[in-house]
Amino acid sequence: MSVWPSAKARHVLAALARLGWRVKRQTGSHKTLAREGWSDVVFAFHDGDEIGPKMLARLAKHTGLRPEDL
Repeated sequence: MSVWPSAKARHVLAALARLGWRVKRQTGSHKTLAREGWSDVVFAFHDGDEIGPKMLARLAKHTGLRPEDL
């Protein structure tokens, strides 16, 4: 069983913002997030989208997000 719950995209984006990620640019629903010392990450979800455990785990590898941050 995964340690990651499903979460709404707006909650995940808010958690990333608390970790220091900021929106560098946006084209439609694709937001490019930037953080000092990390590679840019594309966040391509609408606010109401449900992000599943597998995608959250993938996103965590590139952003440093942890389950307790949600």
